[in-house]
Amino acid sequence: MADSAEAWERQPGESAAAWEAFACYRDLGLSRSISKVAERLAKSRTLIERWSTAHRWVLRAEAWDREQDRLWRADQQQAAREVARRHARLASAAQSKIVAQLQQLDPSRLSPSDVIRWLEVTVRIERQAYGMDLAEAAVGRATGTEPADVSGLTDEERRSRMEQLRRELEARIGTPGGEER
Repeated sequence: MADSAEAWERQPGESAAAWEAFACYRDLGLSRSISKVAERLAKSRTLIERWSTAHRWVLRAEAWDREQDRLWRADQQQAAREVARRHARLASAAQSKIVAQLQQLDPSRLSPSDVIRWLEVTVRIERQAYGMDLAEAAVGRATGTEPADVSGLTDEERRSRMEQLRRELEARIGTPGGEER
């Protein structure tokens, strides 16, 4: 095959009729066969077999299939990137709105469960938007930065953990944290 033409394009020395037959064969996809091409084009099977052999249809069709698969994967990757970007923008906008709302609230009026829930939800959404939800979970377990399971803690340990989270939240939203609670 010439360097100037892709395998699935018309090849030098390939007649218009042979090219039409190859295009029919190529476009049949996984169900392609010489018999189907002969039937669809009302040509003899012998002629179609001769063209197929002379113009290496099987190799050319395989090249076409690989190219279609490559294009499909590229489209899927682009779509995934667009979804991730959109989700990241949505998460960021939601976090901004929550932060604006929280800045108007007295943090001491938030229940500890509100603080924990809001922080966990926004962090989870942001991590998912950047594809970090699975990969980072293992890192989080190793570093102690994943959302805490407080079910096994004593009441005093829970209060301490909630106070720590409240201080972290205040630091993130710029609320003074030195006040007595």
